[in-house]
Amino acid sequence: MHKNESSENYLETILMLSETLPVVRAIDIATETGYKKSSVSVAMKHLRESGHITVNNSGFIYLTDSGKAVAEMIYERHKFLTNLLVKLGVDPEIASDDACRIEHDISPESFDALKKHFGEHI
Repeated sequence: MHKNESSENYLETILMLSETLPVVRAIDIATETGYKKSSVSVAMKHLRESGHITVNNSGFIYLTDSGKAVAEMIYERHKFLTNLLVKLGVDPEIASDDACRIEHDISPESFDALKKHFGEHI
């Protein structure tokens, strides 16, 4: 796993959780990902230091503009690639797992070409 993949996954998880929960906390991320709370805390420290999230005194985690941009880009790739693979006949669970690996490594040029060829909203 390259350095940014872990950060991108955390940002994507925060984005997805923020769509369903009133606030996101480290325990919510740990529960969603299956990671230990201590591992999530270390990751949140790194994301805070890199300016991708803020954490208030109550422990609520918020994406900054830069964090949200990364999260939305990864989430868009994930949804598109999962849907594409499912339409090609791949089992949905396998498609989602494969999309999660591909979404971090595909170049913007290749992703844009796939969207152009297969349609924006596959």
